[in-house]
Amino acid sequence: MDYGLVVPTYIDMWKEVVRAEEAGFTHAWFPDSQLIWSDCYAAMALAAERTSTIKLGTHVSIPSNRIAPVTASAIATINKLAPGRTILALGTGYTGRNTMGLPSYPVAKFRTYAQQVRDLLDGKDTLHTDDVTGRETWIRLIHPDHEDFYNIKDHIPIYIAANGPRATAVVGEVGDGFVTAGAGPWLDSAFPIIENAARESGRSTEKPYTVGLTGACVLEDGEDVMSDRVIHRAGAVAAVYNHTLWESEYGGWGGNLKGTDPDAAAEYNQYITRYAEERGRPLDRLYLDVHEGHYSYLKDGEAQFITEDRLNDLMIGTPDQFIEKAEQAAARGVDHLALTALGPAAANTLIDEMAPIIARTAG
Repeated sequence: MDYGLVVPTYIDMWKEVVRAEEAGFTHAWFPDSQLIWSDCYAAMALAAERTSTIKLGTHVSIPSNRIAPVTASAIATINKLAPGRTILALGTGYTGRNTMGLPSYPVAKFRTYAQQVRDLLDGKDTLHTDDVTGRETWIRLIHPDHEDFYNIKDHIPIYIAANGPRATAVVGEVGDGFVTAGAGPWLDSAFPIIENAARESGRSTEKPYTVGLTGACVLEDGEDVMSDRVIHRAGAVAAVYNHTLWESEYGGWGGNLKGTDPDAAAEYNQYITRYAEERGRPLDRLYLDVHEGHYSYLKDGEAQFITEDRLNDLMIGTPDQFIEKAEQAAARGVDHLALTALGPAAANTLIDEMAPIIARTAG
């Protein structure tokens, strides 16, 4: 099993990435959500300059936030700093779009975007449609051999993030790897979708390298999963479920969890409405309040929604339990667990916790 470190992107994240590299982490992932965190490419550049072996990837970049040539140039620039250890992970958008009150990027356009970026990074010409004029023009990265600008000589893999069947098909059609939430039974149906899409696209049907994104905390002796320390460490990861429930029922455009638990969604809606009212915030932009603290910290009163079942779905347990969960994930086809730490202090603690576990299980 490979292990990656995921931290809500902050500009000095390189400090923890250096420590993660020393501890045996194979990857460091930089979330891309412009309204709540630092710019991922700026943080990746600093980490690239200070590391030598750990792979650096976006987790994940959203098409609507940067046009294809901007994304291609950005990741190729990072690849200049970290040759051959740069990954571009793309997704249809959760916080990157929902924090702006927008739905996920349409899958058909997502597929086109991913292919455009793939072509650019392969040194090919690709058609691009201008959002302003609607004009379609041919574009390419014009200076692939200019050593001062960027690096596309060393292959930059594109991973596709997906949790639903339509986006998952894009993995088979365009992707070099697959990023998904957790390591649950959903993968049993995901891999056939990827295989069929790859076959129809004339691509290899071999299972893609698979990354499972999850929260993580190694329990201390005798510690309960619902301890204050664990909730502080992983509660904001578990709370994402409630954010998604709210988006599905109240965001105005539906979502993956629509109808899953309308009572829980209504309870969260009551909470977030009261939360906004107490702070004098307009109720026509509750989505901003919902995503306050998203994957970063729990808002006041939000801990009430954290359940033992949700925490048990994450990578939380004693060292032996953690390893058992990792083996179960591997059996489902996960090659890499991307472990989330909610800030610098939590990242350093997680690195210390994981170093002996990585020594036992890596590879």
